[in-house]
Amino acid sequence: MEIQYSKQAIKFLKRQSINIQKRIIGAINKLPVGDVKKLQGSPGYRLRVGDYRVIFDKFGHILYIEKIDNRGQVYKK
Repeated sequence: MEIQYSKQAIKFLKRQSINIQKRIIGAINKLPVGDVKKLQGSPGYRLRVGDYRVIFDKFGHILYIEKIDNRGQVYKK
């Protein structure tokens, strides 16, 4: 499965410490295993990694990481 990241997701990861980066990328690589739920009211899914949330969607064999942010900020438009 191919994983593509949005500009926002890459920018957020670069601002984090190496340990946080490894945790988030490791959880993304293990998908679909993990704390994954379908989003209500909008398309896509969310992956919980501690206090961080990864918003993603599946398009065939492509996994598109739309947004990564802190728990309270990720759902704000």
